[in-house]
Amino acid sequence: MPKANVYDFSGNQTGEIELNEAIFGIEPNEAAVHAVVKNHLANCRQGTQSALTRAEVSGGGKKPWRQKGTGRARQGSTRSPQWTHGGVVFAPKPRSYRYTLNKKLKRLALKSVLSDKAQNGRVFVVDGLDMDEIKTKKMVNLLGAVDAGKSVVVTDGVKENVILSSRNIPGVVTTPADILNVYDIVNAKSLVVDKAALATIEEVYA
Repeated sequence: MPKANVYDFSGNQTGEIELNEAIFGIEPNEAAVHAVVKNHLANCRQGTQSALTRAEVSGGGKKPWRQKGTGRARQGSTRSPQWTHGGVVFAPKPRSYRYTLNKKLKRLALKSVLSDKAQNGRVFVVDGLDMDEIKTKKMVNLLGAVDAGKSVVVTDGVKENVILSSRNIPGVVTTPADILNVYDIVNAKSLVVDKAALATIEEVYA
């Protein structure tokens, strides 16, 4: 049974907690993680690149010289791709790069990255991860005390003060427990989870 250390908001260790083996104790599937990360990055692409084909550039209506007898190669337009100011061959046009993956694959990838973090001792549980004021220094002290580094902070629901206190810290991402992102977890060194959010993760993803 995988375990994680429990800390208070000051960064002092107060105990250990057992993690759900179905979520934090599986054999990580690298192929699933790769597919989901690739899908995420593809869906983030704007797809707004555009260039003009030879049909769309201006000019080139007149044949530059007669077909035969000049000793030069035959040319029908000064806007052919080999000419300066000519059109682009197979010009890129705005399009969507979005595609979908099935739910089972995405769930397997999420469990894989959570299990990987747990196996490497990079899951830190905080009892009472909430703040009554916006204070970046408190979050910096907490993350420093547990040696979290670049991390994903998982809250139970939307905790506005935690989000605002964390958003200015380089490499720190905050997210509610019910919308965990595989890419964010892969990209982070540690997972800092509210104890209440841990119960939500086990309820939603088990």
